[in-house]
Amino acid sequence: MTVAWIGNRETLLERAVRHAAALLHASRCPVFTFDTDIHGTRAAIALAERVGASYDHADGAGLARETALLTDKGGMFVAPGEVRRRADLIAIVGELPEAHREFVAELAETVPDLIAINARQFFLVGGGGRGLTLGNGRKATRLSCGKAGLGGTIAALRAQCAGRQVSTPVSNFSRFQAALATARFPVFLFFGQSADGLALEMLQGLLADINRKSRASALHLPASEGGWGSTLASTWMTGFPLRTSFARGFPEFDPWRFDVARQLAAGEADFHLWISDGVKKPSANSGDTKVVVLAKTSQPVAGAEVTFAIGKAGVDHDAVVYSARTGTLNSVTADAASELPSAASILRSIAEHIPAGAELPC
Repeated sequence: MTVAWIGNRETLLERAVRHAAALLHASRCPVFTFDTDIHGTRAAIALAERVGASYDHADGAGLARETALLTDKGGMFVAPGEVRRRADLIAIVGELPEAHREFVAELAETVPDLIAINARQFFLVGGGGRGLTLGNGRKATRLSCGKAGLGGTIAALRAQCAGRQVSTPVSNFSRFQAALATARFPVFLFFGQSADGLALEMLQGLLADINRKSRASALHLPASEGGWGSTLASTWMTGFPLRTSFARGFPEFDPWRFDVARQLAAGEADFHLWISDGVKKPSANSGDTKVVVLAKTSQPVAGAEVTFAIGKAGVDHDAVVYSARTGTLNSVTADAASELPSAASILRSIAEHIPAGAELPC
């Protein structure tokens, strides 16, 4: 089984590792992009620290919006388990991706065991929710504000809850107001990429208003479970989320400067390490940037100096991944274990071939 190529030629894994390490060691501004499990993330960040690289996720733009809410403004959040046990009013904010709809259906088919009610009440904020299934034939009551987008609807909803005048009232507001008055624990579900930063900030403002008299919270459903797991791993390793750099020998966080896609487009990087065991592929090579790819592939990636074939986390090898259903990390056993190496093992091998005490890039 071929697992490594230099250019478009098959080679021994050890030779490919040495070549990739030499390219990385010779670079002056390396950048890493990854979409991998917790072990792969930890190995990538450790290697980035060794060589002074900046790193980002393959879904970096969406994750940056989600992390900005926590790092810039903060908010009130609850775990999925608390939603299952306590929430008697669920407000779904905007469109939810297919990956999270099973969770919503589960909430619709159950009742909280810590509050004596017959059924949860569901509302849908904004114009999203096309094809949303609640289960048992139930439908969420839509709260919309004419042609206003999600941000405008949330703003109008907050204003009406505070007793202020609005130019266009929110539809079904009286029903929402009555449900909110009797609810013991309202929870707003939101998906990080369904709204911009201002809309998410406005949502937290609405929660703060409600909490002055009763209580309410929000459940963050991440755009990418793997990406959110990597964000958490980066935070506990460096103190910062993704879009962090070791270029000056210590971790620095800047969501604009260390946006790897922007760095590559601006020609700031001379080496790009791409790591993904999914379907995502690296963008086209730009200028003189050297590209090394770790991917679930059976052939070399076009334009890559070195390609490594890796296994998929949780399929080809055991893994630790983030689960939005539990709100924490889960250990996953391989579905169909194979001989393909993991991203973490390749990255550790590359790190072993970087000279100890190597001079950091400028």
